[in-house]
Amino acid sequence: MTDISPTAPTAAAATAPTQPRSVANELGADTFLQLLVAQLKYQDPTNPADSTEFLAQTAQFTMVEKLTELAERAEASAAVERNLAAAGMVGRTVSYQRADGTAAQGLVTRAALGSAGPVLTVGTDEIPFDRVAAVVHQPTPTTAPATPQA
Repeated sequence: MTDISPTAPTAAAATAPTQPRSVANELGADTFLQLLVAQLKYQDPTNPADSTEFLAQTAQFTMVEKLTELAERAEASAAVERNLAAAGMVGRTVSYQRADGTAAQGLVTRAALGSAGPVLTVGTDEIPFDRVAAVVHQPTPTTAPATPQA
């Protein structure tokens, strides 16, 4: 596990492994290209494919690739946000669900990056970030204004 420092969370997030492209997305791109090549290879030379149709298919393929890339970037951005949020929990009291299903509450003393995402340490419990139910509001003690002595 890598510690997440509240003062430098982006360094820890930058070292997190990136997710590989899904097999379904790669299969779709490969399949599309194979169909396009087959279409060009086996077209009737006396009646070639319509160039506007060919350009439309190419544009659709490009759009699908860009949307896939955008989705991957959004996923990476969400992971960085989770890491930042976990780092921000250090020093706060949270309520959470233990692995055995019981509810608990305690002060977060550490945040670390685990293989499945951020993990918070509360007392002796190591809590996956997604098990935190709420941040408990702890009112800060107010000091009474000093009264002048006569």
